[in-house]
Amino acid sequence: QVQLVESGGGLVQAGGSRRLSCAASRRTFSRYTMAWFRQAPGKEREFVAAINWIGGTNYANSVKGRFTVSRDNAKNTVSLQMSSLEPEDTAVYYCAARNGGGLALTTASYDYWGQGTQVTVSS
Repeated sequence: QVQLVESGGGLVQAGGSRRLSCAASRRTFSRYTMAWFRQAPGKEREFVAAINWIGGTNYANSVKGRFTVSRDNAKNTVSLQMSSLEPEDTAVYYCAARNGGGLALTTASYDYWGQGTQVTVSS
């Protein structure tokens, strides 16, 4: 079992930056692929970014070049640095984990989820 706790959400102006963090409970964190998803009101949860245990990454086209995912295996944390934020980035952001190296894009591929953190981008 892996427990995930997100932090860092809040209100930010368009064009601004925000850094989200996710702390994982499991000592074998380094073996997991970690990902960020987001869900806007009335929309399905969508993939944002993923990072595997060796640092390989994958991004949704909508955030490529603006968001950066990183991990610190020594601290059991994964982060999402968001820049050039747009009102369309407003959503609840979720941290997710799966046991394996594949940079999966679907919610069904991930076994563990955090409770989410709200990011609101004002225009």
